[in-house]
Amino acid sequence: MIEHIQLEPSVDTPGIDMDPSTGVCEFTGKSFPSDVTAFYAPVVEWIQEYEKNPCPKTVLNLKLDYFNTASSKILLEIFTMFETLYKNGNDVVLNWYYPDDDEDMQQTGQEYSELLMLPFNKIGYSVVFT
Repeated sequence: MIEHIQLEPSVDTPGIDMDPSTGVCEFTGKSFPSDVTAFYAPVVEWIQEYEKNPCPKTVLNLKLDYFNTASSKILLEIFTMFETLYKNGNDVVLNWYYPDDDEDMQQTGQEYSELLMLPFNKIGYSVVFT
């Protein structure tokens, strides 16, 4: 049985919640771990197992404030794995959340959406400071 992954965010790693019972996968925070490959290895392995018996609908929610180049490469690899799931006839959607005032994150979402053959929603949100 595939495990539910829940990782708390840290200063340089994102919070990750991947629930095989709901098909909802969420990445939040910042991503610039010192060893990107080692940090994301459990995520890649989880997806490989999940692909064998996915939920009727898989939702990937990305709400990252910042990520470095090494993280962007592994994120593309992860997105490509979900794209394969979609191309195999599964219902998959990627929701890319970005702050309304962050043109770089908006542009990055646009670039990913053009690279992937996958339902891709770009969702702006307002950052409110209290």
